[in-house]
Amino acid sequence: MNKWAGLLIAVLGIGCGDDGATPLHDGGIDAEIDAGIERVTVLELPAAPIRGLDLLFVIDNSHGMADKQANLVANFPTFIDALASLPGGLPNLHLAVITTDMGTTASESEGAAPDVGVPGAGGCAGTGDGGRFVTNGAAIDGQFLSDVDVGGERVRNYTGTLAEVFSTMAAGGGTGCGFEQPLRAMRTALDGNPVNAGFLREDALLGVVFLTDEDDCSLTTHDLLGPESALLGPLKSFRCTRFGVTCTGGGATPDQMNEIGLKTDCTPSTSSPYLDPVAPYRDFLVELKGGDASRVAVTAIMGYPAPFEVELQSEGGGTPFPALAPSCSYQGALGPEVAHPGVRMQSFLDLFPNRSRWTPICQPDLSGGLALFGELLRGVLGYPCLDPAELADTDPATPGIQYDCVAEDVLGATVTEIAPCGPGAPATCWSLEASPTVCPGPEQRTLVVTRPSTPPGGTITRLRCVTP
Repeated sequence: MNKWAGLLIAVLGIGCGDDGATPLHDGGIDAEIDAGIERVTVLELPAAPIRGLDLLFVIDNSHGMADKQANLVANFPTFIDALASLPGGLPNLHLAVITTDMGTTASESEGAAPDVGVPGAGGCAGTGDGGRFVTNGAAIDGQFLSDVDVGGERVRNYTGTLAEVFSTMAAGGGTGCGFEQPLRAMRTALDGNPVNAGFLREDALLGVVFLTDEDDCSLTTHDLLGPESALLGPLKSFRCTRFGVTCTGGGATPDQMNEIGLKTDCTPSTSSPYLDPVAPYRDFLVELKGGDASRVAVTAIMGYPAPFEVELQSEGGGTPFPALAPSCSYQGALGPEVAHPGVRMQSFLDLFPNRSRWTPICQPDLSGGLALFGELLRGVLGYPCLDPAELADTDPATPGIQYDCVAEDVLGATVTEIAPCGPGAPATCWSLEASPTVCPGPEQRTLVVTRPSTPPGGTITRLRCVTP
């Protein structure tokens, strides 16, 4: 028989207070009513551990992003520390960086449109970075960072510490295209791009981290970048909002979206002739992992999705034009910083229940948000620790916590209950055990599933419990 312990996907609820870290999802709380007892999913883990992690950072390099990139770099060690605490240490890591600059190209247009603005100073030209991995001169032998365990020894293709190398890779500056296309850049990078060959591994978890202070503007056609006209309005990134988002309150059509005022109930447009729908980008990532959505995890460091308001702005005292107002602001190291509502990005994350997080970019310290994603990845990869305080004590008169839990293996639509271990238990059974070498916290427990054989690939083990 073998035993292996699965991971807690932490039900973290860091709110919108001073720490500024707000998860988009609640860790996948799936409440079910069973014979009048409400049990909540507190653990959800692969039934066989995953050691490989292919991690892609999609970094906005448009105007105003230099300070936010520095914030990411400064707090990157917090993220890595979370991964390094896994049993066995740091996963077998591939890490790559791309930018959101796709120039003036679009998914269904041939070639590139004419340049927009001044390339290298916020303008857009040609294919931009085209989803190619960038290293910005980091001490790497290749286009992506590799740090893997081979026979008990870490084999690395870089010089210096992981944090030092990442700090160079992620420092792309703020001169890139102001029509950011993070989702399309991600797909272009991973869709058999020959210059990025070798990054994706079949048996690895795929993680994607987005850093952007504006919403996604993944173009279907580069007609959106045409000159100022009555149809399109000024050649500004507000076109991405006007034609890529709809709001039932005050912005149901592009003309209504052009009107000044607060908009409510905003979602990505599903009928835009100019911007790609969001859902196919989710499907693309899942297809990369053989249709197994449990092997994908995503996060975004971005602007709050609301409030969503259109206001008048002007440049140099010129004619005012409609623009999307910031949804948040903060005092950064280089001065005041703002970010705009990430409605399309939020919708993309929502398509990954139990496998996504987000945190606001408008905070001087991103450590809390990066820790959230680190916790999520630890869960998906196989971190084994559970705090019994998360569980309700169904018999307070008895010493210790008397918990009420059900463990199950889930494979597709098939759910198989696992019996608790004990006298007369079958060969496959579960228990919560103290394991100080794996979970050093004084009260922490490990979910241990004893099995006579390895379960089928893709099996997820979950623990549903009565919670306080």
